[in-house]
Amino acid sequence: MDVASDPRIGLMRLLWWQESIDKIFSNKLIEHPVAQALSSVISEHKVSKIWLKRSVEARIKDAQREVTDIQETVEDLERYAEDTVSTILYSTLQSGGISSTVADHAASHIGKASGLLLLLKSLPYHANRNSCLPYIPLKVAEKHGLLVNEGGKYGIRVDSREGLCNAVFEIASVANAHLKKARELKVPVEARAVLLPAVAAQVTLDTLSRVQFDVFDSRLTRGILGIPPLWFQLKLKWCSWREKY
Repeated sequence: MDVASDPRIGLMRLLWWQESIDKIFSNKLIEHPVAQALSSVISEHKVSKIWLKRSVEARIKDAQREVTDIQETVEDLERYAEDTVSTILYSTLQSGGISSTVADHAASHIGKASGLLLLLKSLPYHANRNSCLPYIPLKVAEKHGLLVNEGGKYGIRVDSREGLCNAVFEIASVANAHLKKARELKVPVEARAVLLPAVAAQVTLDTLSRVQFDVFDSRLTRGILGIPPLWFQLKLKWCSWREKY
């Protein structure tokens, strides 16, 4: 949605993909290169429809929310992160022929961590576009003095940098806990490459920590997730070589 100039266009694209996934699994031809590539992967590796549909439908539901319709708790954000990010990891494991409950469990945690951090990184975009912070849950906002009530409608203050940094730290701490849980699991060697998005999540956490969890700090937008591209590639290579994630 963030790359669409008009939110309605972004929603139309998501609805198109929702329909296209149904067509792909019904063996109907779609004249679209990405859809055709996806169809080929699905037919060859028997990827489950449920994960792809769940990912798209969660995004559609989020896109249909009003700007003032703010999530209630961090658990709501975690649920959205699993529905949109963990599901892609489940599909990737499945397409690689990897059937492991432990790997799925790790993918769940990594997807939640990655999803939460992506939502935090999107806050400046939403603040600049709509003067709102839709991914700071109401309970977290209230705890850190960010919640405002205007005529019965709740909003999140964007003018309290200290309160916002504290709220971001709280959510980032949840993401960090998910990464730790994922790394404690004894994941099969063949599944570890699929879980490398954990490296990107860790880099994001490290960068947030360096800027004191200020999502408006320009250092977050430098290079890749706040570090030089070459350094990021080396981190990925190193983790892949050591079969870590």
